[in-house]
Amino acid sequence: MNEQSTPRMPLIGDPAPSFRAVTTQGVINFPEDYEGKWVILFSHPADFTPVCTTEFMTFASMAEEFKELNTELIGLSVDSLYAHIAWLRKIQELEWKGMKDVEVKFPLIEDIRMEVANKYGMIQPGQSNTQAVRAVFVIDPKGVIRAILYYPLSTGRNFDEIKRLIQALQKADADNVATPADWRPGDDVIVPTAGSCGTAKERMESPGEGVYCLDWFLCFKKES
Repeated sequence: MNEQSTPRMPLIGDPAPSFRAVTTQGVINFPEDYEGKWVILFSHPADFTPVCTTEFMTFASMAEEFKELNTELIGLSVDSLYAHIAWLRKIQELEWKGMKDVEVKFPLIEDIRMEVANKYGMIQPGQSNTQAVRAVFVIDPKGVIRAILYYPLSTGRNFDEIKRLIQALQKADADNVATPADWRPGDDVIVPTAGSCGTAKERMESPGEGVYCLDWFLCFKKES
């Protein structure tokens, strides 16, 4: 008896699955076309749905903020290219929370055959066999998946948190640090944990300029 294999969902630290796709901004080859940039690849259940509409208005209004972080946006649903175009045109006519005349300039993937969605585990039968869940993949400039977020169909995403996540990952990479709970740019960061008893003792006695320790395993570096 042959069993149909289920595609393995990519995990944090994996290379992002590659694909070629038709989008509202033309054909893209991923990740080649985005080399050297951070990418937020996100899915939504369907065009012309209320929650998705508010999400796209929010993402589009924040697109320049993400560009300043060297981050590009790519959307996906299993709708057709024509449905995408009609929906994005309709979004421009809406006004919500002070957002109006919103133009979605980032690509929205046509994925009727669910090829990209299945590669990224965006179709989850417990929610729907025909719609993608609200998945978010944060992919770094080397094409490696660095973070994954999943939301159910009924819950809109927090886009300030997605931006904060990008900022935290970039900070960690740039300065070899970690970020504590609720970290925001400008807050103190966590320095790597001491790797030996000697280092732990030395750090507690003389932590270094701008460094303070709550205990040997929890030391912060002041950012201001």
